[in-house]
Amino acid sequence: MAKLGFLGLGLMGYPMARNLARAGHEVAVWSHTTKKAKQLAEEEKAIACDFPKQVGEKAECIFVCVGDTSMAEEVLVGANGVIAGAKSGTVVADCSTIAPAASRAIGQKFAGKGMHYLDAPCTGSTPGATGGTLTFMVGGDEKVFQKVKPFFEIMGKQFYFCGSSGMGLHAKLTQNLILANILEAFNEGFTLSTKAGVDPTLMLEIINNSAAKSGVIAYKAPFVFKRDFTTNFSTKWMHKDIGLALESADELDMPLPVTGVTEQMFRAAIAEGYGEDDMCSTIKVVERWAKVEVRGK
Repeated sequence: MAKLGFLGLGLMGYPMARNLARAGHEVAVWSHTTKKAKQLAEEEKAIACDFPKQVGEKAECIFVCVGDTSMAEEVLVGANGVIAGAKSGTVVADCSTIAPAASRAIGQKFAGKGMHYLDAPCTGSTPGATGGTLTFMVGGDEKVFQKVKPFFEIMGKQFYFCGSSGMGLHAKLTQNLILANILEAFNEGFTLSTKAGVDPTLMLEIINNSAAKSGVIAYKAPFVFKRDFTTNFSTKWMHKDIGLALESADELDMPLPVTGVTEQMFRAAIAEGYGEDDMCSTIKVVERWAKVEVRGK
């Protein structure tokens, strides 16, 4: 039994931490929403902590899954952050999707205290977190990753070591950039074909049997057809990731014209009130323009 920690108990973090506890490990947990930490403590015999610092004091390997860069900086290297309580040799794996440059800076602060830091963003949304089938992209010291990989294997099935610090995040941002652009193409294409009179279910069958076949379209389209926008991965968090990709491109002096338009479409969806809904709700923006809804029979 290992002494583990987990910070951030949202749609993905809660089931990830729960899987670690169910595997028989002692898991100290913290969340901005205290109720969630107490609930996990009651359900799985985890240890609820009042501050991230306390998780650092109790754990030898700590996982983090929070919403954005500022949250990660606060819980990891802030006044009551993990770094204030953790001991030398502690491994911290940040599974959040944050700015690569900020992640490298966080890693340097941990290294100055004799601790190890990995950027380890994951993909698979809530179903993957619940089923323990996430895919992780990891940057940092490969030997450190191999040491704690057995804990990752409780939460995921695919692991890609991408290189030095920040490289896991660059890989994740690339994956989400492509995913978001494909989703926007789906939004526009299916709204167009629906307005023209093509049945959306037939259109999906055609797409699934053509060179345009896409995993995200095959998965998300049935939810759109049912008008079910229950959140697996929210519009606001994907918008945040698109923004991070654009920031990285700016740092590398590289234009991303298509992604720039997609970012604006996600921003429009948030402005129209769909920020907390699943990212497939972004289709509503184009539907409103076209005065049609993409529904399946």
